[in-house]
Amino acid sequence: MKLATPLSSSTAIQPECVELAVGGMTCASCAARIEKKLNKIEGVHATVNFATGKATVELPKSVTASDAIATVVATGYTATQITKESAHDYEGDESSLKTRLIICTILAVPVVLLAMVPPLQFNYWQWVSLVLATPVVLWGAWPFHKVALRNLRHHSASMDTLISIGISAAYLWSLYALFFGSAGNPDMRMDFTFLPGDDRGSSEIYLEVASAVTVFILLGRFLEARAKSKSSQALMALMQLGAKDVAVERDGVETRIPIEQLRVGDSFIARPGERIATDGTVLDGVSEVDASMITGEPIPVDVQLGSKVVGSTVNGSGRLIIEATAVGSDTALAHITKMVEQAQSGKAPVQRLADKVSGIFVPIVLVLSALTLIGWLIAGEGTTFAFTAAVAVLIIACPCSLGLATPTALMVGTGRGAQLGILIRGPQILESTQKVDTIVLDKTGTITTGKMSVHDVKVLSNTDQTELMLIAGSLESPSEHPVAQAIARQAQQLGALSDVKNFESFRGAGVRGDVNGTQVIAGSPKWIGEQLETAIDDPWIATEQSKAKTVIAVAWEGQARGFIAVSDTIKPDSQDAITQFLSLGLTPILLSGDNKLAATEVAKQVGIDRVYSDVLPEDKVAVISQLQSEGLTVAMVGDGVNDAAALVQSDLGMAMGSGTDVAIEASDITLVNSNLTSAATGIRLSRKTLGTIKGNLFWAFGYNAAAIPLAMMGLLNPMIAGAAMAFSSVFVVTNSLRLRRFKATPSRR
Repeated sequence: MKLATPLSSSTAIQPECVELAVGGMTCASCAARIEKKLNKIEGVHATVNFATGKATVELPKSVTASDAIATVVATGYTATQITKESAHDYEGDESSLKTRLIICTILAVPVVLLAMVPPLQFNYWQWVSLVLATPVVLWGAWPFHKVALRNLRHHSASMDTLISIGISAAYLWSLYALFFGSAGNPDMRMDFTFLPGDDRGSSEIYLEVASAVTVFILLGRFLEARAKSKSSQALMALMQLGAKDVAVERDGVETRIPIEQLRVGDSFIARPGERIATDGTVLDGVSEVDASMITGEPIPVDVQLGSKVVGSTVNGSGRLIIEATAVGSDTALAHITKMVEQAQSGKAPVQRLADKVSGIFVPIVLVLSALTLIGWLIAGEGTTFAFTAAVAVLIIACPCSLGLATPTALMVGTGRGAQLGILIRGPQILESTQKVDTIVLDKTGTITTGKMSVHDVKVLSNTDQTELMLIAGSLESPSEHPVAQAIARQAQQLGALSDVKNFESFRGAGVRGDVNGTQVIAGSPKWIGEQLETAIDDPWIATEQSKAKTVIAVAWEGQARGFIAVSDTIKPDSQDAITQFLSLGLTPILLSGDNKLAATEVAKQVGIDRVYSDVLPEDKVAVISQLQSEGLTVAMVGDGVNDAAALVQSDLGMAMGSGTDVAIEASDITLVNSNLTSAATGIRLSRKTLGTIKGNLFWAFGYNAAAIPLAMMGLLNPMIAGAAMAFSSVFVVTNSLRLRRFKATPSRR
């Protein structure tokens, strides 16, 4: 068994695509604003991902990366172009937020306790609270104030605008009450309530609200940053797999060189237990390779002379000498990493609605907050009640969870897929997996191994099996036909093959040549009968053909000497895969170029009822179109060049990683290994990821829809609103992280 190199770069001419690291985004509305500005540039198509902090920008020839960066900067954010050396983590954000959070918590806790517990209040306690709260409000909440001011300069608003106004309003009101009202009196005492209090005007301060909201939101941001780091761990693990140096043999001396100096065509050494430095072909040695991080398959793959190996997989017990066939960005690992990154940077169609809502949400909330303040004042409530209700609206409405709902689930889901050897090309694919109800399976290389082998032999008079196989194998060895190669491989296990002279091949019929001075013919029983001028009608032939086997007759010296039954081998996991497809509500259909008898037999063995046989490569698209015209939503699994057009025509194309590059480029999902069960796993994972996204969005929308009216009705204290808002974001991220526990094997109920 050979380990397939799963991917190669596309040669199609495409617009230049650059990635920008965008700084200063704090919510989905920020991402929506940047995306809108970039897409206003003629010919530019941009996608901005709030969770990853990246913008993926397709640029026409007339626009440069510098132009895109300048547009982002003009919008009020920072941007730098990402190179392959750029870091892909959130440790900087996480560390900074952690420091700010710890200091603000230490300062805010006494402020909250003094306001909540009247017995702790002493003379001038309110001034102590001011001293403790001021650093929290000015320094701790400075990131929110800074973004709010930047937005103001650009005549826009974001989540930070809501937070900054809410915190500032509570703090400034407290300053007014302390310096110009009665709240600064030495004997001032204050009760804490979960609901906005009665009107006591300038005798009340809200330093605990300003401090606690700052801490809660910092906590939410810190947990988000840490969750982002966790959600990208699968991709980071892939990127860090590569070897740093490699052993090469030059002029008889083994030398270790940096991996960057290795070139295509160089021979390098992989010792037992080492990671294989790059993609290559084994020149010498026998071993087994653990490719689980690339393919998801836990069982090591045996490799020997001529075997293909993938860089970053782990060599087993043998020493291998390997010729490098791809290095750097051309390796399988590099292509896998790039595909996962591209999938994570995109947006599922379901996210577009969330982006539109986030883009207009903040201005609406500002209006609702103002209406709440004015409405309660008109209704005759006191200033304190109206003010606290308005601040609660600002705090509770922050649409942070909307911006995190899709990207975090997408990051975790596609990362987990990469670990299992399933590469989802883009977020739009998730919704395709939800809709498909039919799955069309190419036979050769998908349900079967695609490798012919000898299954049975029948000898006739005056011949033994070894003699028959050695003569037939010798005759077939010059042929490139899969059946001929299967017979030659089997014969080589019995002894040395003889040279063939005067070799002739007859297309679709058989071969002829001289073996050890005797003319031998091998081919279909019908053709052999024509050559011998006698009908070959053995019941054994019909029996084997009914089992989907190809029968080759062998004759020499004017007599038929025996028959060899050859067939493709059904993959051991194919039947289990069909069972899984059925459990997912998919109807499996077999598509094959074989005759009806052979195709039907294979379908019967794996549990497929509907079969299309005798299908020419160019007719596969027509079959997919016919099924779609019947109202079916069709997924297609294939691996060959002749499957590429059908994969594109299908609603969901899935290519085996062991297949051709053309098929892989045409697919929506690539299965790095060649197990058909991976197709079922890929659909289950995609559906699970989409379900998580929808659950996140439902929570985020439902949360705001329920909480804003409560705040407007004066049923929420701003401090409680701040805690609840932070909890909403943490819930969404935590829910997404559950995808890390997704198992390849479905649970049995």
